[in-house]
Order: sequence, then C-alpha cells, then structure tokens
Amino acid sequence: MSDDDVQSYANHARWLPPWHFFVIPVLGANAIIQIVELARHPGVPSAWAAIVAIALLTGLVCARWMPLRVQDRLICLEETRRLERLLPGREEDLERLSRGHLIGIRFASDAEVPHLVERILAGDLVSRNEVKRAVQHWRPDHNRA
Repeated sequence: MSDDDVQSYANHARWLPPWHFFVIPVLGANAIIQIVELARHPGVPSAWAAIVAIALLTGLVCARWMPLRVQDRLICLEETRRLERLLPGREEDLERLSRGHLIGIRFASDAEVPHLVERILAGDLVSRNEVKRAVQHWRPDHNRA
C-alpha cells in the first residue's frame, strides 16, 4: 500500500507476501512432513529432523512476533502522549485504557478521539477491533512493521 492509498479498517492489515504466503507455509509444511516421517520411521535421525523443523518454524515466528510487540509498546507510548495532549487532566481515565484500546484508537483523527475514549470508558467499545471499526475519520499508519 502506498502513502497515496486511502487506509481504512477494511484494508489496513499489513500483509508481507514473502512472509505470509511463502516462508510460514513452507516451514509449516516442512514441520508437518518431518513429524509424519518421525511417526512412520521412528529413530534418532527422523526425531532430530522433526525437532529442527519445529525449531525453525518457532524461531521465525518469534522473530516476527518480537518486533510486533515492540511496535505495540511504541504505539501505546505515542498514543498515551497524544491522549494527554488531546484530553488534558484525564490521566486517571486514560490509565483505564488497555493496550488494545490504544492500538485501535491510533487510527482515529484527533477530532473523534474524545468521543471514542468516552465510548471505551462507558464499555461500548471493548476490543481493539471494535475501536477500529468505530473510527469514522481514519488516520493512516503506513509505517508499521
């Protein structure tokens, strides 16, 4: 997606085709094949091949998951600072927002943030996806990992 494309809830998911449609499926299939081989021909070599296949898949999934967790922490920091600027004096209310709320609200325009925060605090919007779906004026995030 280029910076010129309009981002919305419907198209904001970030897909990295080599990762999502090649690396993970190939490593997943390899792990399954090696486990089947181990079941068919038990022994040290087939057990080791299955362990290595599972380790490769697990390692690469973790290698993707860890930067996403760091990204989530950074988003929470950015959004907390933004909310403190947009809603001064509401620190106690803002502390009640979850990580999912902060991640979801990052797509909202400054003008609609107060209304969304009120809906979150009232219990109308519980999950990250509910918050994202409630955003009317989407503020794109093209810099995600």
